Amino acid sequence: MPHHVAILAYDGLCTFEFGCAIELFALERPELDVPWYSYAVCAAEPGPLRAAGGLKVEAPHGLGAIDAADTIVIPGWRDPAEPPSPDLVDALQRAYRRGARLCAICSGSFVLAHAGLLNGRQATTHWRYLDRLAHAFPFVQVEQGVLYVQDESIITSAGSAAGLDMLLHLVRSDFGAEVASRVAQRLVIPAHRDGDQAQLVARPLPAEEGNAIARLMDWVRENLRADHTVESMAAQARMGTRTFQRRFKDRTGLAPLAWLVRERVQLTARILETRPGLATEAVADLAGLGSPESLRRHFRNHGLPPPGRYRKMERASAAA
Repeated sequence: MPHHVAILAYDGLCTFEFGCAIELFALERPELDVPWYSYAVCAAEPGPLRAAGGLKVEAPHGLGAIDAADTIVIPGWRDPAEPPSPDLVDALQRAYRRGARLCAICSGSFVLAHAGLLNGRQATTHWRYLDRLAHAFPFVQVEQGVLYVQDESIITSAGSAAGLDMLLHLVRSDFGAEVASRVAQRLVIPAHRDGDQAQLVARPLPAEEGNAIARLMDWVRENLRADHTVESMAAQARMGTRTFQRRFKDRTGLAPLAWLVRERVQLTARILETRPGLATEAVADLAGLGSPESLRRHFRNHGLPPPGRYRKMERASAAA
């Protein structure tokens, strides 16, 4: 059976966040040749429901549909100070107890917090609400500045576009890096932004410097097998080393070498998925990770299983 997703709708609906969930889970994607998600839009209360922009939404399902969902998405919330209804709280708590995955975009994190499901857990929200979340719910471990954070079966994200990063993370977890990359390509967004990337860029880059770093990143992605150092990347971008390091982190939220390792790990995952017969030594060499030992260490540091187990998991997922 396809993985079933329940998308919450409510009066005062955050239209953009709701649209992100619909775009990821409700569109048919026959080109991917995988058992794509099924979905249900669930009304948190009687309708019709108003949405930002003057729209009205009539959800075909009620809260009962949450009981059949493998994943529940909460696309924002109308007021962080307003507790959700007891019926919604009960539905989310039941879903958590049976092992469903609970995902909140932006202010939707407050719904989970009001339901007591974030106590003792890492969580995040839009940067405007971080202090408010920490003050109102002192038992929540609020992560400052990250794009999204997962704590077991509960995932929370920052606002707006960070919700897309989180939802792509779910696709990557369910179907692997190759499928997630193709979905991102269709959405015309980056295939992967790490959850711990900064929400806020320290300062905007001048257009010339920003373009130089973008060109460098494209060039490195096409040459991940080559040896790269901070100095060689700075030279490619035609900047001094210190200026390059500072500007690169302003642009990406990551140090250059941390970004380089992340890109190599992503490439490794795609090679493991698409070339199952290739030896681990060859995979490590193609991705620029050098050796199987280096590959395993970086996979472990990025929360991934060893390459052999990763391949088995992907084969099992494809078979399912």
